[in-house]
Formats: sequence, structure tokens, C-alpha cells
Amino acid sequence: MSAVRGRPLVHEPVAFPLEVEEFLTWLRVEKGRSPATLAAYRRDLAGWLRWLGSRGLALAEATETDVNDHVVALQGLGRSAATVKRVVVAVRSLYRFLALEGITATDPAVDVEVPRVPAGLPKALTEDEVNRLLDAVVGDDPVACRDRAVLEVLYGTGLRIAELVGLSLADVDLEDAQLRAFGKGAKERIVPLGRPAVNALRAWLDPDRRGALTPDRWARRTDAEAVFLNVRGGRLTRQGAWGIVRKYGSRVGLADRLTPHVLRHSCATHMLDHGADIRYVQELLGHASVSTTQIYTRVSTERLWQVYRDAHPRARYE
Repeated sequence: MSAVRGRPLVHEPVAFPLEVEEFLTWLRVEKGRSPATLAAYRRDLAGWLRWLGSRGLALAEATETDVNDHVVALQGLGRSAATVKRVVVAVRSLYRFLALEGITATDPAVDVEVPRVPAGLPKALTEDEVNRLLDAVVGDDPVACRDRAVLEVLYGTGLRIAELVGLSLADVDLEDAQLRAFGKGAKERIVPLGRPAVNALRAWLDPDRRGALTPDRWARRTDAEAVFLNVRGGRLTRQGAWGIVRKYGSRVGLADRLTPHVLRHSCATHMLDHGADIRYVQELLGHASVSTTQIYTRVSTERLWQVYRDAHPRARYE
């Protein structure tokens, strides 16, 4: 694909300068960013480098105008506000690093405004919908027991999908009904387990269930320690866990609404509905700031108003 002035090149491969590779290494080693976050930074910075290349500019020659023009071009291509914000954050972070390291004399992105992303309410399931989903898993065969444990843990603990598939056997303590999760930035936290999740995990970890999916020889040493296995005997992947959630969501008519993150939303929302302190929910979900958790209070307030409007004889305005 030839370079087109004023439009980022989105398909051609790009060679990363050494200083960009150093930045990505710093993010991984010093900041503890996850592989998924690093992959997003790499994609966004590749787009930025292509953009600079289309203008015949080196990394250190960029100006604030170039960064703003890149933002405008992305918006013109129909990129979402969240995507554009992510790109701006990546570019700003890169130049902040380069300036602090003395690699560049100026930071062209320091005054670039980060696009605002409209705050949407999480689309939590109702408690009845969650019960229907969990009841959709039938049978006591190894796959059914694994799937039931996946769903019970996702809803019962609010774990992120990466945290779930990253669980190792040593992270689960069924006697004390808790598990150890490693969140963003490899931050560790202890998460309590409710009785249904404990029972589901105990059934799955029985030698006749998990053991039935254990291969004669492990493909990777870390697979032997995985809590959740796929049918080939490897550690369950994010895609595999997504497939489990969508499979049972389809069975109960929730396929168009259901993702693993919706179960996380539902866990938080239902706890607040039942009076949980927001600080406890923050700790459970592994949010660095309570402001992130506060969006769930908006969901609960919406539900409170809906119940009030439906139930109170003087709640109607018409």
C-alpha cells in the first residue's frame, strides 16, 4: 500500500525504532503491563509510526500539530472515541518516556487533549437471568463440571476473564473458600468464594473430572498447574472461556448480551443492590480507584428508580 498524505497506513508492517522497543520493555518490566495491554500499545504506536512515515517524519521530528492531525484522521476514519483515546494515551506515554530519558528534547503530545469517552452504564443481567444461565449447565461429565465452575466463579467473584484463565491450582483454597487473583499490573488480591462456586470447583477438581482432561504429557509445564483445562489438556484460553459463556448464553436467549465482562458487571451490581459497601466491591473487583467502581452505583440507582416507579402508587408523574 502506498503512503497517502494525511491518512495513516493501517496494513503495512512497520519497523519499530530501538527507543520504542525500549519504551515497551519499560512498560512490561517496570510498570508490569499485561501482554494484552502491551499488544494494544504496539498496534497503536505502529499506526503512529506509519502516520509519521506518510509525512516523511522521524519519531523525534513530530510536533503537536502532527499528533492532533493524527487524531483528526482517526476520527475521520470512524474510529470510536475509546479507540482514539487509547491511541492518544499511547503516543503521550511514549513521548513522556522519551523526554524523561533525554532521547527527545521536547514532548509534542504533552498538550494534546485526550478525547472524552461517554460513560455508559454496564449492561448487567438480572438475578433471574443469571440463575437461568447457571441452571443451563446440566450433567456431571468433566466438560459440564468445568463449565459450571467457570460460570459460578465468574459471577461469584467478578474476576476478569484473564484472571480466571490465569488461575493455578495453588491459587485456590477450597477449605478457606477463597482464591488468589492476579489483576492488572500483576497486582495480587484475595477473593472470597461463595458456596455454589466452592461446590462447583470441588466437583470440577475431582480427579475423575479434571483428571479426565489431563493429557499423557503436558504441552507446557504451566498447563499442569492450570485450574481450568480445555478438552486437549492445555490451559483454558481467554477465547475458550468466552466460548463457554456464549454457549450457555445462547441456550437461555442471552447470546446477544452476554460476555464474561457482563458477568463481572452483574456481580458488582447485584452486590450493591443488596447493600454491599462500595469499598468492599472495589477490593473484590481489584479496582485501583473507587471512582471506577462508582459507575455501578449508577446502575443500582437506575434499578432503584425502576422498582420505585413500578411499585409505588405515587411514583408516576403522568
